[in-house]
Amino acid sequence: MRTSAPRLLAAVGMALLVSACSRGASTIAALPERPPSDLRRDLGPVPEHAGPRSDAVTDDDLALLWQRQLMVPVDGYPRRALRDNYTARREGGRIHGALEIVAPRSTPVLATTDHVIGRLLEGPVGGIVIYAYDAEERFVYYYAHLERYRRGLAVGDRVAKGSVIGYVGTTGNAPPDTPHLHFQVMKRGRGRAWWDGPPINPYSFFATDGVRP
Repeated sequence: MRTSAPRLLAAVGMALLVSACSRGASTIAALPERPPSDLRRDLGPVPEHAGPRSDAVTDDDLALLWQRQLMVPVDGYPRRALRDNYTARREGGRIHGALEIVAPRSTPVLATTDHVIGRLLEGPVGGIVIYAYDAEERFVYYYAHLERYRRGLAVGDRVAKGSVIGYVGTTGNAPPDTPHLHFQVMKRGRGRAWWDGPPINPYSFFATDGVRP
């Protein structure tokens, strides 16, 4: 299903989402056409649920993430339309630690880079979610509040950048009238909880618009 940017970026939908999910102001900023000169600034504050200090994100990690040339993970969504709500405040003073991308229900969700599907599960907070990681097992990518998975998607599948992996929804604790994708990037954690490493603000690391090949 192809949708135009105006529909994707309905001001009312974004206002409802920010109010319900972050209780903080979102900002719009220009995205770079090349790696930022100081990649460290794009790490952003670390949420209190971040992984062990020994797993801290390094400058090398950030440089490698840029090399992934991430795609905006919602079909038809341009980079210039993204809002950086990573640092929006939530209850208890926590920061959001992810991006919210408002889009019509059932809009295809795309793999932001080449992935291995690591976990598929459903819970009361994230709803229907996907955890994926890159072949080098350096980063983890988290997609939440999905309406459903792509038919036949399974743990262990290798998916190419731009492939459809699911569809935008409102599962979990998402506002029922504001479909959106909750998208997070993390450094892969050590040990068994590989999906719970320290987060990285992905806002400045998108190199291409969300377009299926």
